[in-house]
Amino acid sequence: MREPGSTEDIQGQKTITIRDVAKQAGVSVATVSRVLNGSPKVDPGLAERVHEVAARLNYQPSKVARILAGQGSTLLGLLVTDMQNPFFLDLIRGVEEVAQQHGYLVVVCNTLENEQKEEKYLKLLAAEPIAGAIVVPTREQIAGIEYLKERNIPLVAVDRRVENRSIDCVMIDNVAAAREAVTHLITNGYRRIGVLGGPKTITNTNERVLGYRQALQHAGIPREAALERRGMLIGDNVGIHLTNQLLDLHPPVEAIFAANNRLTIGAMRAIHARQMRIPEDIALVGFDDIQWAVPELVSITTVIQSAYELGSAAAYRLIQRLQKPDAPRQEIVLQHQLAVGTSSAPRAAREIFSGSFPAKMEKNKRKASRAMAPQETLSD
Repeated sequence: MREPGSTEDIQGQKTITIRDVAKQAGVSVATVSRVLNGSPKVDPGLAERVHEVAARLNYQPSKVARILAGQGSTLLGLLVTDMQNPFFLDLIRGVEEVAQQHGYLVVVCNTLENEQKEEKYLKLLAAEPIAGAIVVPTREQIAGIEYLKERNIPLVAVDRRVENRSIDCVMIDNVAAAREAVTHLITNGYRRIGVLGGPKTITNTNERVLGYRQALQHAGIPREAALERRGMLIGDNVGIHLTNQLLDLHPPVEAIFAANNRLTIGAMRAIHARQMRIPEDIALVGFDDIQWAVPELVSITTVIQSAYELGSAAAYRLIQRLQKPDAPRQEIVLQHQLAVGTSSAPRAAREIFSGSFPAKMEKNKRKASRAMAPQETLSD
């Protein structure tokens, strides 16, 4: 029969616990834990006795015990804000592949841009506990970060900046990227440019709107509050709604800068629903790759940032932090690229191909065509 208070494995044999080792060695459970975790604060003679007893009893620390002691966890937490967005699927893949190379598994949580969900997930992951976490923050201040701090679990923010400057961060220069995109439109002859952005609580969308404003200011174009439209970043309908607001303005906008891929898709759908053409009737510049959504349509000028590289860089940084907890904080800024398509064609070329000439120019064009008609007939 099993002794009262003991544990047995599936073969019915008694499982040796840390309490058994402590009792045989004549020390406390805490002392055994410190010895087995390699603490230098234990007397060498006492540590040797604990090791001898543990070896004689064939004591094997359980995986749960090692994790609870902060040692040996093979889990990393990853919080993203929209798992239906292909951008975050690529980011997850980047994190996961690097984590697996270093012997870690990744637990992915979807916060849906909800601060309360973010806090609940971090509280849950801290209780497991995980070795570390990578978070796409829903706000400038990460909700629930205190649960990680209590257990000395490191965290890396990715894609968005955070207020806490002690946290490692991986992102692109969103201000510069947006400024480059809008400057491209201005260089191609557009002046009345609208912007679609996310809520003011999200840092990278604030930075992209700032880049938009800087481009206008540098070109001497007055800022108009009516041209700045913001909404949530979950779902494509937001982009449709915000684009319709811009298209209803008088005078109408000449171009739109959409500050993420979901907003770009929404803009395209709203423009198409009005039977307007890109770029003939309106120019469009987006953010992030959208070829997965509209491969057969006009090529969209867009800011490309590699979500996979963001994820892999964040995972590498977290693993470095696990290996060297006291290392200086890093803010890693990855490169972006403006991929130019036909959606932002120069305005002059757009008018030539679309026939969108002012009335007088259109009249002259028809007169010239009639004058050339006999010659064209003869040449045939």
